[in-house]
Amino acid sequence: MANRTPSNIVVLLFFLSCFLVSCEKQKEHIAPAILERDSVATMTTYGVNQLISDSGVIKYRIVTERWEVYQNTNHQKSVFSKGAFLEQFDEKFHVNSYIQCDTAYYYTDNQLWELRGRVRILTKDGLRFSSEQLFLDRRTHVLYSHVFSKLVTPERTLAGTSFKSDERMTRYTVSNTRGSFVKTDFTGANDTTTDTISTAKRPQASPRPKNPSIP
Repeated sequence: MANRTPSNIVVLLFFLSCFLVSCEKQKEHIAPAILERDSVATMTTYGVNQLISDSGVIKYRIVTERWEVYQNTNHQKSVFSKGAFLEQFDEKFHVNSYIQCDTAYYYTDNQLWELRGRVRILTKDGLRFSSEQLFLDRRTHVLYSHVFSKLVTPERTLAGTSFKSDERMTRYTVSNTRGSFVKTDFTGANDTTTDTISTAKRPQASPRPKNPSIP
């Protein structure tokens, strides 16, 4: 694991380019002071494989090619621009599920994960989730998405434009949905997974009186 802070290199190349231009034109150029520090990462780490604890218990593992930390912004955050792979463990350190995505952001102050691009989830119960965006709130332990999402379980398939679930993916709500179901969904068979479907309905038109005949 190597830590690199590229800010000094960026500044050096910037002033070097200004120096070369001044030599070519034989004219003095003064570079403005660099005030915008938000765009410069305070730490860049490559080849990350790190365990993350929650309330003193190891619950997650994150694997990523590049990890950037921004501490000079209004809200501190970590950026995983080269993709991320996260595993979740139970109390006995067994893998409960995994999450992978193309890009990930972690907002430190809000304890909020934002996953973007080919978000994929697989749980120990065989539930598969796919979307282009997903949020994980570590304070409330809630997963949610406001874009098209798809869930596939051994019993059913759901797809909708809004999704909300607990972090274990056992109780979830899908809105504006379409999907396929098995017969047990309507016969009241025992099922440890609870899903809620909310579909937008068009109001029923009221009957109109017939126009009187015209002689």
